[in-house]
Amino acid sequence: MWQRTFQYNITESDAYNNIHELLKAHGYSSTVIRHLKETENGIQKNGVWARVYEPLTSGDKVTILLTEEASSENIVPTPLPLNIIYEDDDLLVINKASGMPIHPSMGNYDNTLANACAYYFQQKDEPFTYRCINRLDRDTTGLLILARHAYSASLLSAMVAKRAIHREYLALAAGLVPDSGVIEAPIARVDGSTIEREVNFETGEFARTHYRRLEYKNGYSLVSLKLDTGRTHQIRVHMKYIGHPLPGDFLYNPDYSVIRRQALHSYRLTFTHPITGKELQFTAPFPDDMKLNAKPDIQI
Repeated sequence: MWQRTFQYNITESDAYNNIHELLKAHGYSSTVIRHLKETENGIQKNGVWARVYEPLTSGDKVTILLTEEASSENIVPTPLPLNIIYEDDDLLVINKASGMPIHPSMGNYDNTLANACAYYFQQKDEPFTYRCINRLDRDTTGLLILARHAYSASLLSAMVAKRAIHREYLALAAGLVPDSGVIEAPIARVDGSTIEREVNFETGEFARTHYRRLEYKNGYSLVSLKLDTGRTHQIRVHMKYIGHPLPGDFLYNPDYSVIRRQALHSYRLTFTHPITGKELQFTAPFPDDMKLNAKPDIQI
């Protein structure tokens, strides 16, 4: 069994009429609250088990006990490389390798990030439910966040919806990309395809990408990109739309002369820790296969 405890001291300035209001104010989802109600001693007031609608007064101490007893089903623990950049009781930041899917799927049962995480926590003898917060395509490298428990998953998911998790990508793009710019073009699924996307001003969903050229070398631009939206394949589709596709992209530019996968890297993550409130920033080293045989001589 794995446990995480949270304590809240009620003061005169708090405007919570009962425990339920306290929990909702701190971002506990209805699903998490339901789990706490079903957990022995999941909710306590002044050291005694309490119902969720019990009233609160100044001086009360509320203790929340989150427990996990079982790991994700149907995820086979597999000893795969796992580059953990940061880990605490609430979340992990992973630097994902290329060629690694995020989730198991048809034909990918034991070669995914989920399998690697399941093995990691199995070796620690800790149950672990796989909760990936921001996703990357199979061949995109770099940073992503995993939630350690249901409460942090709820908070982090809300932060994603509010665009409070800031991501910066690095990409190689064919040709000389303009110094900087904004691409605002709606993205839709290509008719007849389950995975391919395109810019479509009739049926597409709003999408906006900010880019800045960092370097130009050997016919390719190194570009920094930030997203205002998170559409599937957004960077890959938008860069193709402006005439500067990513090399190595099997869907949108199958040119493998300089790299064997789409040249896209999740370089930087910046966000506020959902529990502690601490400002966090992480970077992932520039991958070797995107260096075009020479490390970029730039300040990123």
